[in-house]
Amino acid sequence: MHYQDGKMKDVTIAYIGGGSRGWAWTFMTDLAREDKLSGEIRLYDIDRKASENNEIIGNHISARPEAVGKWKYTVKDTLKEALTGADFVVISIMPGTFEEMESDVHTPERLGIYQSVGDTAGPGGIIRALRTLPMFKEFAEAIRDYSPNAWVINYTNPMTLCVKMLYHVFPEIKAFGCCHEVFGTQNVLAGILKKEGYVTGEIDRHDIHVNVLGINHFTWFDYASYKGLDLFPIYRKYVDEHFEEGYDSSDTENWINKCFACKHRVKMDLFRRYGLIAAAGDRHLAEFMPGDTYLKNPKTVESWDFGLTPVSWRKKDLEDRLARAKRLSNMEEEVDLKPTGEEGILLIKALCGLERVVSNVNIPNTDLQIANLPKEAVVETNAIFERDSIRPIFAGSVPENVLELLKPHIENHERTLKAVDTCDRNLVKEAFKADPLVKGRATDEAIEKLVDDMIDNTIKYLPAGWK
Repeated sequence: MHYQDGKMKDVTIAYIGGGSRGWAWTFMTDLAREDKLSGEIRLYDIDRKASENNEIIGNHISARPEAVGKWKYTVKDTLKEALTGADFVVISIMPGTFEEMESDVHTPERLGIYQSVGDTAGPGGIIRALRTLPMFKEFAEAIRDYSPNAWVINYTNPMTLCVKMLYHVFPEIKAFGCCHEVFGTQNVLAGILKKEGYVTGEIDRHDIHVNVLGINHFTWFDYASYKGLDLFPIYRKYVDEHFEEGYDSSDTENWINKCFACKHRVKMDLFRRYGLIAAAGDRHLAEFMPGDTYLKNPKTVESWDFGLTPVSWRKKDLEDRLARAKRLSNMEEEVDLKPTGEEGILLIKALCGLERVVSNVNIPNTDLQIANLPKEAVVETNAIFERDSIRPIFAGSVPENVLELLKPHIENHERTLKAVDTCDRNLVKEAFKADPLVKGRATDEAIEKLVDDMIDNTIKYLPAGWK
């Protein structure tokens, strides 16, 4: 890539998972709206036909007159072809199919263990990691061999463990995890300011300044400010007055359907109990807490005004996205080039030296940006993005009461990574028994049987050592 007249040209981005039938179009939209970047997107996916469709869709978007960012989309057959000489690598993959995810999410229900997402924590997150991390080991080795200086942006869940594996294999990698959950909580705070009459007109969420600390999907704010306003007393007053009805975000956030919607009562309850603003969606937050708290059963979930997301819904949504992919590639439908709310392109601009940005990021705690978490943990805090550099911002220490919530998950990250390296079912069983969703919900024998069954249900996507 090279700089010319305030723009960065000939940027090369390798997109692993380039056959995506959803997020890829978001990425294409953001690229088309950015006039300071241009270059080549190399699409690599084990489903070549899906990549070919996105090649057509991407090049058509780029050719539209209103697309100010011009990119050439090309399909590559190997990681080597995709990665060699790349400036950036984007990883956004689906590990296995929704058949395997159906087992991840719903098999534990036989023990009364319910999961609202099933891709990060709990039994579903652990088993999904067994499928995903071997692929990330391969990606890290290929990046080390073919594009060791590239910046690597991961969007795949389980986010923390994916980033952890990249650094485990290639310690010098320049990788980070990018997640939008924090943005949603900034938008909630902005909405409360408007509802309570502190501000009229629109609020840019970037003006909601926060200190982020925690792990992905279990992040917290211990500081929140808007143009001189301390948001903690405002949030506390709102929670005290509106706890029962919650905060309806449907007017400010584009929820896909009721499976994803919530009234933020889980985060309100966590604020009452722990004193910090929980900074993820309720569906994710609930899965990090003991299983008898928010996910005891479907009736409990309903009482907290959030939803379980059944995999049957995801299967139906995939059918709709496949149909849309066909329409887009046949030019029967156009992608709407409106702002997506994602920050990936802004971060790429910053790493190219065209901006200086503060945003939340998932990286190892090497600089002890969270002072009382281990260095080997992958944590989520704010960081400064600028030319070829990510500088984590010192977030301080996690309060002891929140630290106790984080510990079992951080310990399970270590167990799960080791289990993937050694194909050790006993480590998976230890991780299940230590996970707050599972702990105390069934006998050891029943939990061990659950692990064996869930591994067997996904065995075709696991390395030979598991067989």
